[in-house]
Amino acid sequence: MFCPNCGSEIAEGTKFCSNCGATLTDDIAAAGNAAETSTETYTGAGADNTGEENVQRVEAYTDYSSNYGAANDVIFGNGTNRNIVLCIIFTIISCGIYGLYWMYVLNEEINSLSGKENATSGGLVILFTIITCGIYGLYWYYVMGERTDEIKKRLNMNASGSNILFLILGLIGLGIVNYAIMQDAVNKAVGEA
Repeated sequence: MFCPNCGSEIAEGTKFCSNCGATLTDDIAAAGNAAETSTETYTGAGADNTGEENVQRVEAYTDYSSNYGAANDVIFGNGTNRNIVLCIIFTIISCGIYGLYWMYVLNEEINSLSGKENATSGGLVILFTIITCGIYGLYWYYVMGERTDEIKKRLNMNASGSNILFLILGLIGLGIVNYAIMQDAVNKAVGEA
């Protein structure tokens, strides 16, 4: 068996690697046992084919790339699949109150799905946007555009420049379109998970 952390050979049933100290769980041990082998048969140096024994060399190697996915292949966190049209209608009917709730949940879900759980909370985003008369909201659009692109890249979708698009839409008063685009990314991420 081979350690999936450093690749050194270790005994079966070992709980810790003697070389690097990595903890070996059952999943890791199974990954370490997935070593592939290749064999070659050759004759010794200067040997002629007159009965001298062939020596077999066995090379063992482990393909670690299949055991651990790249970060871009993983969707972190969770979100809620919402009907975008209904969210827009509720925002208009409630004179923007539902829009504040939508802003809050979008902030939380996009931060979670993009792996930024420790980023500014939705409540603080709303508070800072109100205190700064909307200026922080423009910054928030820019940041959410970057995080939406991160989610789309993890879903193998075309993603570039959402931050600039979100900023422009926010400047001309179409922030609700930003919400719709963000919700679409969340819906697709939730659908993939």
